[in-house]
Amino acid sequence: MATLFTKIINGEIPSYKVAETEDFFAFLDVNPNAKGHTLCIPKKEENKIFDLDEATYLGLMQFSRRVALAIEKVVPCKRIGMSVIGLEVPHVHVHLIPLHTMENARFTHKEKVTEAEFKSLANAISSAFS
Repeated sequence: MATLFTKIINGEIPSYKVAETEDFFAFLDVNPNAKGHTLCIPKKEENKIFDLDEATYLGLMQFSRRVALAIEKVVPCKRIGMSVIGLEVPHVHVHLIPLHTMENARFTHKEKVTEAEFKSLANAISSAFS
């Protein structure tokens, strides 16, 4: 059965896409720690990051770096944090989180973002990625 993220990739579930390549997909987290919080995923379903083959793992890191640089151009922050936890959805995902304080990295506080803000952020990050 397809994961939630595969359904997002396939367009079965709407998302705020910020970047896509042949092998990877990035979209805004709808329950973000900070505005601009983005998830980067491989299109290939795999539950655990270290179960990825080496080429896919390295490709995901390169893709995530490109997305992080795009976020940094658009979202004012001290830096972009990266976290790989993967307990909620059994599909490898990298969290890229604009950090203002360490609280943004703790997953304890969620930012309220309007639909208009999501759309604007997604478009701006996507443009910076291109």
